[in-house]
Amino acid sequence: MTQPAATPAPTPAPDPDRPADPADPADPDPAGAAAPPRRRRRPRPPSPAGVVGGTLFAMLAMTPSLLPRDWLFQALVSGISAALGYGLGVALAWALRHVPAWRRLVVSARHRVPPRVRTAARPWLLPALAVAVVVALTVMLVHGARWQREMTAAIGMPGPSTGDWLRAGPLLVLVAAAFVLLARGLRWVGLRVERGLQRWLRFPRLLAGAVAVVLVAVLTVVLVNDVLLSRALSAADGAFALANTEDHPGVTQPQASERSGSPGSLVPWDTLGREGRRFVAEGPTADELAAAADGAPTSTPIRVFAGLDSAGTPEGRAALAVDDLERAGAFDRAVLLLVTTTGSGWVNDAAVSALELMHGGDTATVATQYSYLPSWLSFLVDRSRAADEARALAAAVEARVAELPADDRPELLAYGESLGSFGSESAYDSLADIRARTDGVLWVGPPNSNPVWHALMERRDPGTTSAAPVYASGLLVRFAGDTEQMATPPTAWEDPRVLYLQHASDPIVWWGPDLLLSRPDWLAEPQDGEGGLTMTWYPLVTFWQLTFDLVNSKSVPDGHGHNYDALTLDGWVAVAAPDGWSDADTARVRAVLEARPPAG
Repeated sequence: MTQPAATPAPTPAPDPDRPADPADPADPDPAGAAAPPRRRRRPRPPSPAGVVGGTLFAMLAMTPSLLPRDWLFQALVSGISAALGYGLGVALAWALRHVPAWRRLVVSARHRVPPRVRTAARPWLLPALAVAVVVALTVMLVHGARWQREMTAAIGMPGPSTGDWLRAGPLLVLVAAAFVLLARGLRWVGLRVERGLQRWLRFPRLLAGAVAVVLVAVLTVVLVNDVLLSRALSAADGAFALANTEDHPGVTQPQASERSGSPGSLVPWDTLGREGRRFVAEGPTADELAAAADGAPTSTPIRVFAGLDSAGTPEGRAALAVDDLERAGAFDRAVLLLVTTTGSGWVNDAAVSALELMHGGDTATVATQYSYLPSWLSFLVDRSRAADEARALAAAVEARVAELPADDRPELLAYGESLGSFGSESAYDSLADIRARTDGVLWVGPPNSNPVWHALMERRDPGTTSAAPVYASGLLVRFAGDTEQMATPPTAWEDPRVLYLQHASDPIVWWGPDLLLSRPDWLAEPQDGEGGLTMTWYPLVTFWQLTFDLVNSKSVPDGHGHNYDALTLDGWVAVAAPDGWSDADTARVRAVLEARPPAG
């Protein structure tokens, strides 16, 4: 009879109080047993797909944009673009591995390559890719240097040498690597958060991943906005606030009663700010006014300014400015000009002086300060202040002018440049509102975010381009980058006239966040940059090209980029010329302006 098999005795559980027995194989941690060596994780090599994408984006960033740039800016533009291209390449590789339809294509292609070939080629992949990247970037940098020389030659600037331009290569790699490492660091943090959520809170994997991404994104935004940017802005605020108390060389307190800050003014000199003090201290001399007037009687132009320290609110500064206008006799002048300053309180003396010389000094100009930050920084953080300041000043001045007899009111004009045009335009709701409340407007280098300008550009006449727009056959408003465009079309231009001065090469006019992912109208049209080179829109890349063009916008000769001094006189002649004005009068005023020493 078969005996049943004996059941093995259960292994006794280890006694935690019994010391470990080195001879007992059941002991989980026998004394003297060496712990397995901990493997050191080697840094992950670069993704080949990411390297290819980054190289392609870096090369696209070397193509021409609106303005020439130096090798340092090229390295920054290409480095940032390369980092974005690297990320897109990594994302595409991930999709090829995980999207079923795409994965089947990859597997099918891989099976066509013999295993021996794949095995032999694998160690050489990254070295070969590195050589290809160096060659491709070098060739493109050489072409880029040639393009930049063509652009600089077209506007009368010295061009870069190829040797100088090649210095961008190593730096752009470092910039791209820094951003890629930063992204990897954020990914590492996200993975740790994801694992923690799975382990401690028992989150499902997909939910843990989604929550981790949101948490890291929020923490990153908070860190950048509330810590880094806040401290940077605080430091900048302190530095520019200090600069606002200092004077430009050669600026002295005016003694003429027609100026704010003079001994008889209601606005104390030391409250005007750095740019306000320069504005009231400058202006045409008596000899310059006489030369421009060609024997006609002249007056000392009135210039009124209220600084940030002059009053605590936009309304307070506007009221103080109107009171000082009244004191100086501004409402008895032929022309009253409302100026909205740029961020630091700067007013373009060339633009105001041109108008003053045209009218023999029978003018009054008023402006108020809303910030002491540079214009580009104010555009980011103080844009609403520009609008508030312009609305307050326009309302206060218009209310005082309305008290005058209708046939005894000065000609009321509005002017703003760059961010100043944004603020000035914000004082009005529409083109109809502008024409109802002013006798003429000149806005120079308007940012792409100007609401009225943007609406007019979108509704321009069919068949006209963004570079040469025409609205309502030029009857009410015109856009011009030169005198020929001011006369286009050759039809009637009714008073009051509105004129925007805008160069095709001015990045401030064309820059906007929509450049990141969508091609704007002005790049969908035939677009020739400086030197006749064609600019092409590329996703993500073009945005960064124009972003760095913004920094260069004032570093090019007059008549290009964001420099309009030579065209401003022609703008005033088109908008607010005195009765009987002739080309000879314009030439005489231009000669006086060109003979003046540059602003200090």
